[in-house]
Amino acid sequence: MTFASLGLIEPLLRTLESLDYKTPSPVQAQAIPPILKGRDLMAAAQTGTGKTAGFALPLLQRLMMEGPQVASNSVRALVLVPTRELAEQVQQSFLTYGQDLPLRSYAVYGGVSINPQMMKLRKGLDVLVATPGRLLDLYRQNAVKFNQLQALVLDEADRMLDLGFARELDELFVALPKKRQTLLFSATFSDAIRAMAGELLRDPLSIEVSPRNAAAKSVKQWLIPVDKKRKTELFLHLYQSKRWSQVLVFANTRKGVDELENELLRQGIAADSIHGDKPQPTRLRALQRFKAGEVKVLVATDVAARGLDIDDLPLVVNFDLPIVAEDYVHRIGRTGRAGATGQAVSLVCADEVQLLSAIEALIQQVLPRVDEPDFIPDHRVPQTVAGGVVVKKPKKLKQKTVPGAGKGKIHLGNWFESDDTPAPKAVRKVPSFGGKPKKGGKKP
Repeated sequence: MTFASLGLIEPLLRTLESLDYKTPSPVQAQAIPPILKGRDLMAAAQTGTGKTAGFALPLLQRLMMEGPQVASNSVRALVLVPTRELAEQVQQSFLTYGQDLPLRSYAVYGGVSINPQMMKLRKGLDVLVATPGRLLDLYRQNAVKFNQLQALVLDEADRMLDLGFARELDELFVALPKKRQTLLFSATFSDAIRAMAGELLRDPLSIEVSPRNAAAKSVKQWLIPVDKKRKTELFLHLYQSKRWSQVLVFANTRKGVDELENELLRQGIAADSIHGDKPQPTRLRALQRFKAGEVKVLVATDVAARGLDIDDLPLVVNFDLPIVAEDYVHRIGRTGRAGATGQAVSLVCADEVQLLSAIEALIQQVLPRVDEPDFIPDHRVPQTVAGGVVVKKPKKLKQKTVPGAGKGKIHLGNWFESDDTPAPKAVRKVPSFGGKPKKGGKKP
């Protein structure tokens, strides 16, 4: 199968040839023809499967072939995404694929000044990529209008609900014209996602291009047991002894990210970090330095688990196991992309065994263990079995009290920014698709 056989126009085919895109990926082969025909689509697709091209290419073609010229402050296609990084990545894809087309696209998100975004919208846009919080701010200030909207894309819809965007989405959906094409892409089809699809999509075609929550087969995965207090020491040992070239490291909290970055810098290792406390220009600069090879180790919270597309990234390290098992799949999906191979190693301590069990149940495999001789933990990580069942409980460890945390509860910190805080109430009563936003969650 070729891209030409999918019905794409010549300017797009020339661009794909210049990018050395030879054969459509499964999601592209299944999604492009029905989108070109105007069908609503509900697709289960992981990051790294080529899904952005799967909706960007046919949407660009439809915008070229159909509809009026865009008016001031109006948009013709709207792509909603959960994070700033993903907004930038999707916008870049539209710019790349549409380089030979006279169409305008732009991305808006929080954490930066709203005024330049309002100025950009005055001329009207063919494609607007947006995070829900900032888009709602722009809509309330009459900076964006939806009367010309032809297509709506919900990219990583599951993550938007996970981050507590349900109320913002409800309010935005009320403002959109009912007559439109709607495309929903999600890694998982939860009850909330299915409810959303039932409200928004008309007779949708459903496609699934990979098993639900499947980890990429191109990624070699294993774990190293270690005591919690020795994780930083072990990472430094592995980085130096294994001669790792470029590593993306995930930690669960901003404090953990900063501490690891500072220790790496003290050891003379070129490192940078991404988390919710950092301004967007700083986050983008860190990513660009990492992509350019100026930074060897990029440490990040799960704000980077989706939306980072790094060519030929060889290794992902889970310094902490993610609290949400599905995020493990997205983290390791940063490597082994587009047919390449990659590696993912997790540093696991005894009190993470329940998180490990949940991950193994999700991916339906037990991660192989590799002991590092000088780092055999005093508190052994209990063995797990197929299905993610823990054979025996770990020794009870003393828990440090976290200021402000509820008794007996784990305080996860806050990964998101203040300027995208959810609206206190919707403008009008609308159906809720994902429940109430998470308490205290600020939005990217």
